This record gives sequence, structure tokens and C-alpha cells, in this order.
Amino acid sequence: MANSIVSMSKMWEEVFAKKDPRVDDFPLMESPTPSLFLCGLYVLFVTKIGPSFMENRKPYEIRNIMALYNFAMVILSGYLCYEFAAAGWFAGYSFGCQPVDYSTSPQAVRMVKICWLFYISKFIEFLDTVFFVLRKKYNQVTFLHVFHHGIMPISWWFGVRFVPGGFGTFHALLNSFIHFVMYIYYGMSGLGPQFQKYLWWKKYMTSMQMIQFLLVLIHSFQLFVIDCNYPRLFAYWIGAYAIIFLTLFADFYVNAYKKKPGSLKKEKAVLNNNGVVENGSRHKKD
Repeated sequence: MANSIVSMSKMWEEVFAKKDPRVDDFPLMESPTPSLFLCGLYVLFVTKIGPSFMENRKPYEIRNIMALYNFAMVILSGYLCYEFAAAGWFAGYSFGCQPVDYSTSPQAVRMVKICWLFYISKFIEFLDTVFFVLRKKYNQVTFLHVFHHGIMPISWWFGVRFVPGGFGTFHALLNSFIHFVMYIYYGMSGLGPQFQKYLWWKKYMTSMQMIQFLLVLIHSFQLFVIDCNYPRLFAYWIGAYAIIFLTLFADFYVNAYKKKPGSLKKEKAVLNNNGVVENGSRHKKD
């Protein structure tokens, strides 16, 4: 155990000695403190402050705001996916060992910028939960949902600060694509009951989420069996993240789709964040 702690400490020191100067002037990149503060404020609001504020108030009717938000997130997620592909993964990146390009070449700088925008998008996604609270859909504010939203921004601060590109952006590419598909679904579901017949593929989105984490786990495992000029500490974190969320989403899938019909009666009465009946709570994207 002592040797493991020493080894992890050395890896941590090695990473911190390699802060990327290219992001020195990017907003929120000077220190992790602002990101930690915003993540803490988010958790506090959605679990304490928000519910207390709404206790004696009627749910807000914000369907139009949510429709605009979902539409904007479709565009943002699609743009992120495209840029991760164009800046690296479909432009010469290897799906094996892919070190970070720390140069100032146009392609390397393009990847740095999209990594930072991906990090900022995780703060924007706080609004998903804020909408739940304002509409008093507290059953949607699950551990899975809050844990995922609360940890992603601070996790990606370290990614952008030290390794903005290379191996670790594979899961960002997948994540952006999954979000693109899911915000299309939530946008369509908010258009009204007449669109329900076009939303038969909801179940498969959860399957896509699990496949995403499985692919990320397999991809990150490579760094434990091959030599690669990429900080292994981040491979540990990415792999652990994949295992945690693969387990959580698999549990959700079983509870939502594999229960006996009688056990789903209550769940069928639950409304998603767009006011459409679904089997179970809407759990946030991965």
C-alpha cells in the first residue's frame, strides 16, 4: 500500500510539472479553485438551496426555455463531436498510443481549444438539473445524475490544464456524440405527445451509453500493457470513471427495462424533464 501511494504521488508530481502553457490565458485555467467552487455550488443548489426555494412555490412553466436549451445543446454537442474528430481522431490520431501534441501547430492548437470548450460545456449542462429543480421534478435529481454533473467539470479542468489532446480525448469524442443524440431525443420529446411515436429508440440510448463506457474502458486499458508517452495517472482516472458509470448505467438499465411489468406501474407515471411519460426517471447522459 505504501509503495502504491508513493508511486501515485510521483505520478502526480510528474503531471503537475508539465502544466500546458498554451492554456495559461484561457478563462478558469489559472487554478482549479473556481471550478471546485462552481461544482460545489451546483451540488448545494440542486440538493439544498433549490428545493428549499421551491418548497412553497408552484413548478415553473419553462417549456419554451427548455426547447431552446435542447436545440442549442444539439448544436453545441454536434460541433464538439465534429471538432474532436477534425482536430485529431479522424485526422491522424492513433486509437492505440496517442501522446499529446504540445506544439503550437494549427491542428494542436485546434485540439486545445475544443478541449477547453468541452470543459466549459460541462458547466452549461448544470442547467439540466436546475430545470429539474425549478419544475419540482426531484425524482430526477438522482445520485447518478448529480454525481456525474458535479464531477465532470473539475475532472476536465485537469485534463485541459495538463493533457489537452491525445489519448484522453477519445472519451470526449464519444461523449459529445452521445450528447448530440440525446439532446435530439429530449428536444423532440418536448414538442408534444404527437411526437411519441418517433421516440421508440429511447431504450437504445441507455445501451449506447453503456457501450460508450465499455469502449472507453477498453481504450484506457491499453496504457497498462503498452509503453506510451501519456501520463498513466490520467489513464487510471479515465478507467475508473468508465467502470463507475458503466456500473451505474447498467443498474439503471436493469431497473428501467428488465423489471417485471407489475414493478413498473409507478415508474410509468413519472414524467421526464420535458413532460413526457417515460419508464423511470430520466438519468443524465454520460
